[in-house]
Amino acid sequence: MGVRRAALEDMVSAGAGVDPGFWSGRRVFLTGHTGFKGAWLTLWLSRMGARVQGYALAPERPHDLFEAAGIAGLCQSTIADIRDRGDLAQAMRGFRPQVVLHLAAQPLVRRSYAEPVETFDVNVMGTAYLLEACRDLPGLEAVVVVTTDKVYANPETGDAFAEDDPLGGSEPYGLSKAAAELAVEAWRRAFFATGPSVATARAGNVIGGGDWSDDRLIPDAMRAFTTGETLIVRNPDAVRPWQHVIEPLSGYLMLAQRLAGEGAAWASAWNFGPAAEQFYRVGEVVERAATAWGDGADWRADPPADAPHEATLL
Repeated sequence: MGVRRAALEDMVSAGAGVDPGFWSGRRVFLTGHTGFKGAWLTLWLSRMGARVQGYALAPERPHDLFEAAGIAGLCQSTIADIRDRGDLAQAMRGFRPQVVLHLAAQPLVRRSYAEPVETFDVNVMGTAYLLEACRDLPGLEAVVVVTTDKVYANPETGDAFAEDDPLGGSEPYGLSKAAAELAVEAWRRAFFATGPSVATARAGNVIGGGDWSDDRLIPDAMRAFTTGETLIVRNPDAVRPWQHVIEPLSGYLMLAQRLAGEGAAWASAWNFGPAAEQFYRVGEVVERAATAWGDGADWRADPPADAPHEATLL
């Protein structure tokens, strides 16, 4: 209960703009509830009294936040693959959601190089199957599809992305999410003009407790510091828009509220990120982490010679 209680206290203090009254008793279908952001979102929705149906693959590790915070006890939890079109549609019809929050994805850039076809299958076709299942669901008010800040064609000029900037991506993950954005736009124009309001939410470089993923800076740092190893950093000069997990989640919830209450005016793409002065280099973040940890925590830069491309400036 300690993990859950601390998380709920954080949400209570950080959730300005999120209306608990809107969510109390609301039926929410949440894909990806076993993941890092999905588990946090289930905690928050449960705290507000929402009725949550989670749909996702099993957590990758037995000590993930899903297990540590007892997420399965806070929702109707279905362990299944978003690419199982028939099972997904049946689950959604049976639950009759009022709000759909789609977070299920293959979310890792470097894994997308090793598994490009699976990444596109999960991120594009999984989204298409979800959108198709949303058609003609009685009582459905709002759909929020979560993508990433990496959907843009990135000239690395230092300018912040606007939602109408060209989509692109420089690697399989970003391109798969850009394709998911186009799928949402296609379904929105073709099928949801008079149905539920559908929007996409773009955010990236989210940090917070309970993230055990590989190839993410803070989890990698914690693993190295815990074992007394030197943390190897690929690109200390890379700049990222770091944000705590509660920040984009509050944005997703507020967006769903607006979609349900005001409809088409909010049915588009939305960026969620910090102000420009809150961007930091990877080296700055890891140096702060090492200093805070103490006890000889150390790191060094060692870019692999064959490392796949990753944007330096986001």
